[in-house]
Amino acid sequence: VEAIKYARESKTPFLGICLGMQASVVEYCRNKLGRTDAHSAEFREDLAEDFNDVIIFMPEGDRERYGGTMRLGLRETILQEGSIARKQYGSEKVLERHRHRYEVNPAVVTDLEAAGLKFVGRNTDSSGERMEVVEIDASKHPYFVAAQFHPEFTSRPEKPNPLFLGLLQASKETASVEG
Repeated sequence: VEAIKYARESKTPFLGICLGMQASVVEYCRNKLGRTDAHSAEFREDLAEDFNDVIIFMPEGDRERYGGTMRLGLRETILQEGSIARKQYGSEKVLERHRHRYEVNPAVVTDLEAAGLKFVGRNTDSSGERMEVVEIDASKHPYFVAAQFHPEFTSRPEKPNPLFLGLLQASKETASVEG
């Protein structure tokens, strides 16, 4: 969480993956919304409901039986027009692989967006709307992008996933400006 805060405040290019996206939401809640007790329900159970429990167990999950209860496999994500992620992918819809039991609490999304953390990738399935990609606008940060899915699963040596390519491009541009 402190490393994410550093990347955000110093405008160091950042890509969060799965737990990295969740940690970026926790960081933003703590340091931009002033919710110092914001946390993930994966690590703490004594959180104020719909306020500090910013990452929650998926509602359709089963805490008693962990086998077969993860959100797994290829899922479609719809990327918001004008977002960094959509620019990187060059497409409105992308298919990426998932592997998680926890997700962003929908109750905190409005407050986070009002404070500048934008949920630009969403997945709508039978269980409701899911937050898939979060970012800070490119006018405020060179590359602050985090995804609930796993872009490393679709990266190849000769064809990196667009989110990794974006991170590398932003890092190169940032280094040449500082240079």
